Amino acid sequence: MIADVLSDANARMQKAVEVAKDDFASVRTGRANPQLFQKILVSYYGTPTPLAQLASLANPEARTLVVTPYDKSAIRDIEQAIRDTPNLGANPSNDGNIVRVTLPELTEERRREFVKIVKAKGEDAKVSVRNIRRKAKDDLDALKGEVGDDEVARGEKELEQVTKSNVDAIDDALKRKEAELLEV
Repeated sequence: MIADVLSDANARMQKAVEVAKDDFASVRTGRANPQLFQKILVSYYGTPTPLAQLASLANPEARTLVVTPYDKSAIRDIEQAIRDTPNLGANPSNDGNIVRVTLPELTEERRREFVKIVKAKGEDAKVSVRNIRRKAKDDLDALKGEVGDDEVARGEKELEQVTKSNVDAIDDALKRKEAELLEV
């Protein structure tokens, strides 16, 4: 029973870490990265559709991304969705077959702004991990009548170790992203 609670909490915490890493990847650095465009939703025949389902993304140069739509009729919608995305600052252009997105060089001020955004996302992820820990601790406390207090105490200690390792993983990813953002 205690092992079930701990394994469930660990799996949910690891999922929170993965979500945090995906969020970090969606924040722009100085280079064009196809992951920046993963969360862009395009209005395709009135339905919000992820850009990755409508087009292939290629990265021919450091600050240029080429979007090749599978359906040429969606090219204007794709271009508009990219233009409307905040925090990109991109001005896409199309030639009828592809959309070429050139990302402008980041200023020092803009880099600092992105660092603040990434830190906020990291803090949200840590709060999520702590909420999972709180729920697991409540579940362990509910087991006190069924199993011994020593077993519950051991489970709580193990829960703290799992929580610390996941929070450390978020901190490591945050440090890497911050270094990547501040790199010129």
